[in-house]
Amino acid sequence: MTTQPARAVVIGGGIGGLTAAAALHQRGWAVTVLERAPSLEPVGAAISLAPNALRALDVLGIGDEIRALAAWQGDGGLRTPGGRWLSRSSAEAAAARFGGPLVLLSRTTLVGRLAALLPPGALRTAATATLADPGDRTRPARVAAGADELEAELVVGADGVHSRVRRALFPGHPGAVYAGFTTWRMLIPLPGAEFASHETWGRGHIWGTHPLKDGRVYAYAAATVPAGAHAPDDERAELLRRYGDWHHPVPAVLAATRPEDVLRHDVHHLARPLPAYHAGRTVLLGDAAHAMPPTLGQGGNQAVEDAVVLAHHATDLPAYTADRLPRTTAIARQAVRVARLNMAGGRTVTAVRNAVVAALSATGPALFLRGFDGIANWRPPYASGRQPAGQ
Repeated sequence: MTTQPARAVVIGGGIGGLTAAAALHQRGWAVTVLERAPSLEPVGAAISLAPNALRALDVLGIGDEIRALAAWQGDGGLRTPGGRWLSRSSAEAAAARFGGPLVLLSRTTLVGRLAALLPPGALRTAATATLADPGDRTRPARVAAGADELEAELVVGADGVHSRVRRALFPGHPGAVYAGFTTWRMLIPLPGAEFASHETWGRGHIWGTHPLKDGRVYAYAAATVPAGAHAPDDERAELLRRYGDWHHPVPAVLAATRPEDVLRHDVHHLARPLPAYHAGRTVLLGDAAHAMPPTLGQGGNQAVEDAVVLAHHATDLPAYTADRLPRTTAIARQAVRVARLNMAGGRTVTAVRNAVVAALSATGPALFLRGFDGIANWRPPYASGRQPAGQ
């Protein structure tokens, strides 16, 4: 008699959800991904993948393919708005410290590669899903998707920072709160531009500019503003007002940017950690479980880690919580501390911050590299290879 594979329903078709679906499929689960958007349109322009996430992608067999997209060459680091370097490092130093490169690529590229790992028919777009029953040891979980109801041995809530699955599992939790700043992101062509990859810290403002392997430039900015604020004209004009006189290549990037190229999003995070990442047969991952400020660039990386660890513990969800909750809580708290540092707005505080960063970086590895100690050296709990569900 043929044994039917265990069923998994993933709510959310972002990077974390797709990675989880691919990892579960690799281990023999019958997967269905429900994405409410009409197509896989990634939110945000690009993503930085650190060695920890790349090792997780090794489990899926695509790590080296993604590593080949690394574009950071030579020096990079941290600057002031006037252009002075506070801290410098290089791709070689990062790879030597953490055993692999940092890779920046478009979210569209990564999402497309992850979706290609799924079996035909596994991904359903324009599918708004609701957790009807989280399930328990005696009954499957149930998910309502329009007129359909799906039963599954595992439901994965990968539905983002304002997760409806999280609210269903933990209705007493306060949910995500405003982190105190908003972000802008752009991914544009900038032919002939030459500059070192950098992040720049001002007073209550930051800016980053990074080249991609395909010749485009990824730029981002953040500023402390009231929640829900918007430019009176357009967001490109707002960026010109705030950053137009910063060092090269910031003015050149803004000159090449159209208003429609700019994405703006307020930053929300889970200030209070969840008590667990599972209930019944339902589990949370990524921003649904531990939304954090983007100041360490680890939000998507931790979602990828979550996904491969979940596939390893898919029949033992308490073990998944025990594995992931302490690590992600610590990283989220570190991201909050870094946000307080790099978004500092007072003149005196900013001057002291810059002096300390420069002094620390002059006496050892760049502060940027030190911040990844204990994060980028993570390794997954199992290697690649297709295994039956439940093993």
